Amino acid sequence: MTGDTETLDELSKEYRESIPGDLRESRSFDWYLDEVYEDPKIARNAHQRVADMFDHYGTEYDEEAGVVEYHLASEDPLHDGENRFFGRVIHESMHEFVNKVKSGARRLGPERRIKLLLGPVGSGKSAFDQQVRRYFEDYTMQEEGRMYTFRWTDLCSVIDDQDPADDTVRSPMNQEPLVLLPLEQRQQVIDGLNERLDAPYTIRNEQSLDPESEFYMDRLLAHYDDDLQKVLDKHVEIIRLTADENKRQALETFEPKDKKNQDETELTGDVNYSKIAVYGESDPRAFDYSGAFCNANRGIFSGEELLKLQREFLYDFLHASQEQTIKPKNNPRIDIDQVIVGRTNMPEYKDKKGDEKMEAFNDRTKRIDFPYVLSYEDEAEIYWKLLGNADVPDIHVEPHTLEMAGLFSVLTRIEEPDTDTVDLLQKAKAYNGEDDETDDVDLKKLREEAAAKAEIGEGMEGISPRFIGDEIAEAIMDSKHRGRDFLSPLIVFNFFEENLEHHGSIAEDRFDTYYRYLERVREEYRERAIEDVRHALAYDVDEIRRQGEKYMDHVMAYIDDDTVEDEITGREQEPDETFLRSVEEKLDIPEDRKDDFRQEVSNWVSRRAREGEAFNPQDNERLRRALERKLWEDKKHNINFSALVSANEFDDDERSAWIDALLKQGYSEDGAREVLEFAGAEVAKSELEE
Repeated sequence: MTGDTETLDELSKEYRESIPGDLRESRSFDWYLDEVYEDPKIARNAHQRVADMFDHYGTEYDEEAGVVEYHLASEDPLHDGENRFFGRVIHESMHEFVNKVKSGARRLGPERRIKLLLGPVGSGKSAFDQQVRRYFEDYTMQEEGRMYTFRWTDLCSVIDDQDPADDTVRSPMNQEPLVLLPLEQRQQVIDGLNERLDAPYTIRNEQSLDPESEFYMDRLLAHYDDDLQKVLDKHVEIIRLTADENKRQALETFEPKDKKNQDETELTGDVNYSKIAVYGESDPRAFDYSGAFCNANRGIFSGEELLKLQREFLYDFLHASQEQTIKPKNNPRIDIDQVIVGRTNMPEYKDKKGDEKMEAFNDRTKRIDFPYVLSYEDEAEIYWKLLGNADVPDIHVEPHTLEMAGLFSVLTRIEEPDTDTVDLLQKAKAYNGEDDETDDVDLKKLREEAAAKAEIGEGMEGISPRFIGDEIAEAIMDSKHRGRDFLSPLIVFNFFEENLEHHGSIAEDRFDTYYRYLERVREEYRERAIEDVRHALAYDVDEIRRQGEKYMDHVMAYIDDDTVEDEITGREQEPDETFLRSVEEKLDIPEDRKDDFRQEVSNWVSRRAREGEAFNPQDNERLRRALERKLWEDKKHNINFSALVSANEFDDDERSAWIDALLKQGYSEDGAREVLEFAGAEVAKSELEE
């Protein structure tokens, strides 16, 4: 075959290279001892292995935020970025989660706690939990993440009543092979491992064999007169263990079933009724290790909607977390080794938090908040990801569309500021990392006030990304049905407004507030649309540079108490205060703050000069914006705004030039026409009002 087709031989070779070479091999216990001395990390416990997994795929430290970003979440290298996470708050939550796992790896306490991911619907906690499980599967397939278990063989040759179907029995709990050694001899091995171990933790294993394996060990030792070596040589094989959620192997996702019919055997296992007739009811071989805690051993237990379980049912988690054991009915206790993760939404958490009878459970829980994203550009990245992962029709997403959708989401999630100097929109922009032109926004103070004001934490309430994503999808399909090949903010706003009250997760008492926020976002988009049109109609690089140089000449003369040469007469004159203020007022800089701004710009120019860089007003965002606005004010009275809103003017050469300028800003041709008409009408209206 040729071209892009793959042959079966190539596919087979690729598959073979993707799996561990020893996946289907069995080795002796002697081999395992040699191997674990060579690489002590093989004998890590679940917390240690999960902790190392996060570092294995790469990290990046955000010094400003004091947060480690883990590449398995921020870049998703296994899936080419398909499942990336965006937003400071989500990476803070992940950082906190990993810190708790790493603390557990060092036996500082969290290894005996449930890691409870708490957040509103659609906040990313389930997606993160799933991502961790996916990467754990992959990590255990790698050389760095390998782990082993064992199986009993040739049992019928020694145990008379052993069912021939059970001549070979895999460790039902997938236990670490070192548990086959008696505790004293095991500790000698572990001491040797720790001397060779290069890690921030130490290996430790005080577990007992599971009851079935304990039964086989006792019978085999009795047969061989307590010769442990013969037992291990003749009846034990070491095999590779990889995590596999589909096989319920070292990974388990537990979902509550009928609230009125919950059975602890779903967690701890139950009697294997098919084996009772063979072995008898009290025989440990007649137990079915199919409980969720059994399946998750050596890996990760993930409990979905954990707090929807009945209070009595949650008691099993007390032993599993604190004592690291489970106590099934009709079977001895079983030691477990796993990272226990639970997920829950806000209503269930509030209900259980106020229940005094849940005090013991709550005490064994480490809560990790997963709030909504609070930066609207990061929120927009979530929507871009949704579109990128879907089979989106051939439609052009116009500038500002997803950002304005994100802004609406964020406004519903953040707490109203307590100060009169900062409104909700300014706060959202500050959270987005935008510089405040009046310097009135104290970001740290805003976060502290919000944390104190919110019932649990900021971002734990508001509109879900799912609602926004659903409405964007509806808007796309509606646009296609109407023959529109572009998606603009105006279209999306209409869908938000029409369907807000139809979304079941939005409380009725929030409708009026959310409509008010939507109007505020419309106003913000109006400003941005006009800014884009302003840029298209009046943008002149040479004029902006000339005006910028003039502004800096007058600023430097003002600061140095000097004169400046008049452009026309050539005479020395005082700095033109009227000109300076005409620029600064475009940034709403008040009279009493003008000196601060002028000094700021002067320092910026001096710093660039020291670095050997020439002055260019385009490189200073605030100065560029001010000069563009001034140029617009100077030119707008010569622009025929009626032409912008007249469908008969589409072929006009000047209008075509405007559309071309908007195309360069990322608009489609139809989208450019829409924004010209919209912004033109708005400017014309404001001109009439003036």
